[in-house]
Amino acid sequence: MFADRTPDLTTDLAALEDQARAALAPEALGYVVPSAGSGATARANREAFDRWRIVPRVLRSGARRDLSCEVLGTSMPAPLLIAPMGVQTLAHPDGELATVRAAAALGVPYVHSTQAAHSFEQIAEAGGDAPRWYQLYWPTDREVCLSFLERAKATGFSTLVLTLDTPMLGWRPADLNRGFLPFLRNVGIANYLTDPAFLAKLDKPVEEDPGAAALHWAKMFPNPGLSWADLPFLREHWDGPILLKGINAVEDARLAADHGMDGVVVSNHGGRQVDGAIGALDALPAVADAVGDRIAVLFDSGVRTGADTFKALALGARAVLLGRPVLYGLALAGQEGVDHVLRCLLAELDLTLALSGYVSHRGLSRESLACAQRSAP
Repeated sequence: MFADRTPDLTTDLAALEDQARAALAPEALGYVVPSAGSGATARANREAFDRWRIVPRVLRSGARRDLSCEVLGTSMPAPLLIAPMGVQTLAHPDGELATVRAAAALGVPYVHSTQAAHSFEQIAEAGGDAPRWYQLYWPTDREVCLSFLERAKATGFSTLVLTLDTPMLGWRPADLNRGFLPFLRNVGIANYLTDPAFLAKLDKPVEEDPGAAALHWAKMFPNPGLSWADLPFLREHWDGPILLKGINAVEDARLAADHGMDGVVVSNHGGRQVDGAIGALDALPAVADAVGDRIAVLFDSGVRTGADTFKALALGARAVLLGRPVLYGLALAGQEGVDHVLRCLLAELDLTLALSGYVSHRGLSRESLACAQRSAP
């Protein structure tokens, strides 16, 4: 019954950011919420969702829906994963530990960021046997890269997600105006500070010279020289599925398939890297058409609701990755907040499918949508 019971957190996930603003410290607010430059790419992400409209069908749904799926060998209760997001302790002291626990309780796969505030081993302990993937920012030091891969495999991460749209950090005025980069304070580099290959290169232990450790990280994080020719190294040292994240161009998607990758994530990093870039949802249909029959196509950037998830699946995504709303829930109520966000999105997706005439997301196609205003090619 709904009578006399109201949730502590809003069930309107599109409005969750407004509620979270009051809970985030100024530096955290500046890091989590804004995007690159003028914010044009983040706006383009939302405008792309608004251009597509769901076309409900009637007299064809059922009393039960089946949202379950399998993506690259990972069984999921729904086509949803938690996107890799670094430095989650900016939102809540428990950070990634709260997020992975909430995800594990629902069976939603958690994707662990290289730039996390907790290590591989801590995440594995908190997540137990639940599915988890690892997102790699490829360091310039290959010994450290190899150590990351080995630790991820040893702690139960099944799938590798290589992020390619962040060879260096984008122009983010909100952080620049505050002079704030958490990594230089040794926050968000727990995987490095617990890594034997990284620690072996330091002259002194981290606790004796934390500044030197941060500077050593800064020497290996930017990796603008990474190229397609480097991908065989991953194949040699990772025996599970590999996806490339940050794909927007059809030709890059084809190159990913040609290089033996198992999937791509169509993404513009939530608008955090290139100002004025194409909305990720605008890029999705062409990528799905080009390679969807060869490799798995996943999607993130701009997803806020179950209806957004419906649209991305209808346009060719096999699953979506949810980012900022998870951090907003984390900021507001820790693990319970993340649980709230995931349950709300899953419930709305289920209702949207039912009210639109589908018993499963597998029945979605481009015919499930109408484009209200097509963007210029």
